[in-house]
Amino acid sequence: MRIDDNEGVSASSKHLVFAYYVTGHGFGHATRVVEVVRHLIAAGHDVHVVTGAPDFVFTSEIQSPRLKIRKVLLDCGAVQADALTVDRLASLEKYVETAVVPRAEILKTEVEWLHSIKADFVVSDVVPVACRAAADAGIRSVCVTNFSWDFIYAEYVMAAGYHHRSIVWQIAEDYSHCEFLIRLPGYCPMPAFRDVIDVPLVVRRLHKFRKEVRKELGIAEDVNVVILNFGGQPSGWNLKEASLPTGWLCLVCGASETQELPPNFVKLAKDAYTPDIIAASDCMLGKIGYGTVSEALSYKIPFVFVRRDYFNEEPFLRNMLEFYQCGVEMIRRDLLMGQWTPYLERAVSLKPCYEGGINGGEVAAHILQETAIGRHCASDKLSGARRLRDAIILGYQLQRVPGRDIAIPEWYSRAENELGQSAGSSPTFQVNENNSLVESCSDDFDILQGDVQGLSDTWTFLKSLAKLDAITDSEKSMEKKTMRERKAAGGLFNWEDEIFVARAPGRLDVMGGIADYSGSLVLQMPIREACHVALQRNHPGKHRLWKHAQARQQAKGQVATPVLQIVSYGSEISNRAPTFDMDLSDFMDGDKPISYEKARKFFAQDPAQKWAAYVAGTILVLMTELGVRFEDSLSLLVSSAVPEGKGVSSSAAVEVASMSAIAAAHGLTINPRDLAILCQKVENHIVGAPCGVMDQMTSSCGEANKLLAMICQPAEVIGLVEIPNHVRFWGIDSGIRHSVGGADYGSVRVGAYMGRKMIKSMASSILSQSVSNGNGGNPEELEDEGIELLEAEASLDYLCNLSPHRYEARYADKLPDFMLGQTFIDEYSDHDDPVTVIDQKRSYSVKAPARHPIYENFRVKTFKALLTSATSDEQLTALGGLLYQCHYSYSACGLGSDGTNRLVQLVQGMQHNKSTTDDGTLYGAKITGGGSGGTVCVIGRNSLRSSQQILEIQQRYKAATGYLPLIFEGSSPGAGKFGYLRIRRRISL
Repeated sequence: MRIDDNEGVSASSKHLVFAYYVTGHGFGHATRVVEVVRHLIAAGHDVHVVTGAPDFVFTSEIQSPRLKIRKVLLDCGAVQADALTVDRLASLEKYVETAVVPRAEILKTEVEWLHSIKADFVVSDVVPVACRAAADAGIRSVCVTNFSWDFIYAEYVMAAGYHHRSIVWQIAEDYSHCEFLIRLPGYCPMPAFRDVIDVPLVVRRLHKFRKEVRKELGIAEDVNVVILNFGGQPSGWNLKEASLPTGWLCLVCGASETQELPPNFVKLAKDAYTPDIIAASDCMLGKIGYGTVSEALSYKIPFVFVRRDYFNEEPFLRNMLEFYQCGVEMIRRDLLMGQWTPYLERAVSLKPCYEGGINGGEVAAHILQETAIGRHCASDKLSGARRLRDAIILGYQLQRVPGRDIAIPEWYSRAENELGQSAGSSPTFQVNENNSLVESCSDDFDILQGDVQGLSDTWTFLKSLAKLDAITDSEKSMEKKTMRERKAAGGLFNWEDEIFVARAPGRLDVMGGIADYSGSLVLQMPIREACHVALQRNHPGKHRLWKHAQARQQAKGQVATPVLQIVSYGSEISNRAPTFDMDLSDFMDGDKPISYEKARKFFAQDPAQKWAAYVAGTILVLMTELGVRFEDSLSLLVSSAVPEGKGVSSSAAVEVASMSAIAAAHGLTINPRDLAILCQKVENHIVGAPCGVMDQMTSSCGEANKLLAMICQPAEVIGLVEIPNHVRFWGIDSGIRHSVGGADYGSVRVGAYMGRKMIKSMASSILSQSVSNGNGGNPEELEDEGIELLEAEASLDYLCNLSPHRYEARYADKLPDFMLGQTFIDEYSDHDDPVTVIDQKRSYSVKAPARHPIYENFRVKTFKALLTSATSDEQLTALGGLLYQCHYSYSACGLGSDGTNRLVQLVQGMQHNKSTTDDGTLYGAKITGGGSGGTVCVIGRNSLRSSQQILEIQQRYKAATGYLPLIFEGSSPGAGKFGYLRIRRRISL
């Protein structure tokens, strides 16, 4: 029988023609469009659906002559490398091919078509160009969606190269032409839309009851059933009978006709109506998408999900799923190995509790009808250009930053507030006095070794550890307000045994930046925000393993062997898994550690857990470089308040804190400099990010309120520079995500190394001419120039050892502005950089990346000397001028960004508009670290007025972009100065 509802959209006295554009990304969009279209047609309207999806998706639900289907694909969505991984570069390239290159022809064709069907209204889910075509045709439009492509693609731009940013700008501008947004639950931030109407879940209706479906499939009511629903892409996977618990049955969607299945797996027919099957099952195993999540919530079916990498819609849907006790995450490795049992058993113990509306299709159709006939009018909108700027600023990183005024889902904000937890940091606690927190922590732990040094963030971390002791597997822990990562952390430690705690801060790049890998002097300040790592060693027989880790060892037939288990706070609003585990034997190849290359591939195979390379990679480096062997299991809790993607070395803080804790627990004595160099190996060789060493050195060797002065050849600390009392530094976050693993940072590094190789080659060529007077050499010229100088330049180890005047006199006019990778390889063979690879098809900037470190080294030396000069306004002006020079040099290399440029302009405006009576002002600013976004460093007079000006800049930036920047101020000790804590939980009697 068919389950029908009698309600619907009231018929309109006016017959309307709707053009409904559907994105080419997957069937989920098409299936939810069906629900909206069904109600529009029931109200007496014609609907022309523009889609690339098969006709049966629509015609199986709607049998009406009022439905017209036009098979056209106007965007491509996200290109998937496999069922679970998005290929970010391919997605952008495909979008260019599909929607950018033929844009003019698309707009012309769509405008003509809209006029030909006499369309009254355009609806988009969520095709950008449809909104622009509607505007060009003089027709109003509305978007219906839970995400927008400007938000999704903005993250891809960081990985693929900043030169792709025009794609995001164009998409945001297209969306700005629509009337308003009908927003679905589980939504992402969508800053291109100013006017929003929220609706309930759009869910396909059920046709049959559970008993009827099971009877047709021949499945008894007492048989546990899981539906395998990966969007029709499980072909080629090795499904195993032993994957399921005894007595279970798995219904497989999308299996190929030739695929052989085990006896407890059943192929579903191609035309099987998936909602009915889901509702008749006991749980679902699949990947997260709007369709699967909405149906799991609506039918109260537990959903065992595996993360889909690099699709940024997922964190918001996942958090909604877990908030309503409907989700269990499965590690990809366990999916592919068939270790399903602990996850399925966990799923059927859940009690899904979603009670919200599920009639979003009807509600959306009613809004569309009323808007089309003129009863809904949007408020005045900001210009497309303004929306465009908001999209690129917010698109990179909003989901990882708490406290924004852009609309975050109500359920999401409520969950975060109840826990008192912010993204990327440990739980916070409200106390009236710091002393009360100290007393509380003293009651919780005995500090057997080490000193907290009065650091409030460390006391807070210790308090959060004590709170974990109260989290058990009791019914209370099933409450939806308890974050999953804290549940995992609650079972991580044996509280009667010792725990080691290490702390490492992030850093503010005052001067030096990307010149570090070229051997520059750098000046770095450790910031107040830090990462804490708590670690415990356990004999494998005593280690409290997670159920899936136990199942994995049992499947291997192993006795208890050393296992690494990690919990990382801050995953709830980012697209990464909160836990990681592995057998430490996986780091061994016979009696030797595995290679770094093999480890990099191991962590890269599941990008949702790639973050673990920063932590677990420290173990492999210690094994490889120091010969350490790990015979005990390790449990680590990572809690970092250093925000990701802000250019303040969040990764270095994690690496340094992790290695410090591991070293302390194993009695290893590693001096801070050596520890930093070891951590750089983690990032270069295991993570695969081509960073220099200054980040790790600052996090390890820095001291509070001092600048670490270091010559990066490779890592020679020459001293700590006191920050004069009248000088202060701030960091202001632009909101644009930065990454040293991004394409732009890597290409600039390649260009610098190309330039060095060319300079060495030129110097060698001049020297070779002196061997024989008959080869055109000029001995007098060589004598004047200095043979020794040329010999040094012919064997140049670091660009920064070349002075600016020598560069200008001998080499500047001979370096090319750009060079194709293939051309360079043909002439020079290699660029001699062990951590980057030349792309033969890419054109690299050479002159600007080579020039930057040569001049930056000179600027840093000058800056250091000025800091110790007499106090004066001229001193501060000169210091600020050096920051400005550095900033513009970054931009010349291609490492600038709109957000950081705007912040620097705001500082300049504040500086030059100061009144003559002001004793406080700002003097300079520069982009920091790897560039292409991140944080701006500001120098100013240490006064109340300067701090007020920083806050004023923060508000002006928000007014211009919609984004309220984070401000970094204050300093704290590096890991070496902090040492470590050895603590034990006090057991209450």
